[in-house]
Amino acid sequence: MGIGGGIALLVIGAILSFGVADRIDGVDLTVIGYILMGGGLIWLIAAIALNAQRSNTTHREVVERHDNPPAPRA
Repeated sequence: MGIGGGIALLVIGAILSFGVADRIDGVDLTVIGYILMGGGLIWLIAAIALNAQRSNTTHREVVERHDNPPAPRA
């Protein structure tokens, strides 16, 4: 769930903090939305960093060649 998980948390957090007007006793939905948006932002940055690191690697192929010398003539 790389980049998609971070975007999902950002969207859910934005909906909770800006779009929901309901009240629940003892629960502040705005703060929970901000927490989810912060977690989504951290997740998104980590996913982008890991994807950039994955595409920045180099691969080297080593081929060993063993030639048999010709047999001496008798």
